[in-house]
Amino acid sequence: MCGRLSQYTGIHDFVAALSMPNALVNSASDLPLEKYNGAPSSQLALFHQEGDVLHADMVRWGWRPAWAKDRAAPINARVEKVAHGPFYRLIWPNRAIAPINNWFEWVDEGGPKKQPYLIRRRDLAPILCAAIGQFPTRDRQPSEHDGFVIITADSQGGMIDIHDRRPVVLNPELAREWLDPATPKERAEQIALHQGEPAEAFEWFKVDRAVGNVRNQGPEIIKSIALGH
Repeated sequence: MCGRLSQYTGIHDFVAALSMPNALVNSASDLPLEKYNGAPSSQLALFHQEGDVLHADMVRWGWRPAWAKDRAAPINARVEKVAHGPFYRLIWPNRAIAPINNWFEWVDEGGPKKQPYLIRRRDLAPILCAAIGQFPTRDRQPSEHDGFVIITADSQGGMIDIHDRRPVVLNPELAREWLDPATPKERAEQIALHQGEPAEAFEWFKVDRAVGNVRNQGPEIIKSIALGH
């Protein structure tokens, strides 16, 4: 999965997609997020759950343990290793959902520059990405080490032509189970490994190469260059 995504609708639109009647503590914003070209290290909206309460916070995309100071902060974690490797041991219990509208990939089509594609759900619903991270809770104050990673899996079907990895996207029911602190770690691992949404749930199309510059943040970033919308 490449390192660009969009979060342009509001927190309450993402909460509606989760279908969670729980109380919400929103530390993000009630306004549209308008992040059309979110990049690594930027602050993005992230959900986690404490008891029966859903929390929405702005958290840096990318995390590394404090002892790994000699490497860049990864933005993604491979589902095949995340539950058992030492790198993510500290945050594996800290499950979260990164709600997005779409993500971008770059494809080598033989031209002088790679062609960017936008990937979104066919039904245009928000995309609920399984994530883990270090973030503020009632028992943990904000820290300079806060951050999150999106869990990724091998691509399937036609999506393989776009990129060999994809985010683990959960339907609302599984996203709620993933967020629930009462869900055992073993069950959470099985959800991430085997129950992500299939490639058929998504569509993709070419967008302008302007998305390659993170300073370009307008809604034109998400328009198809073939269809103009």
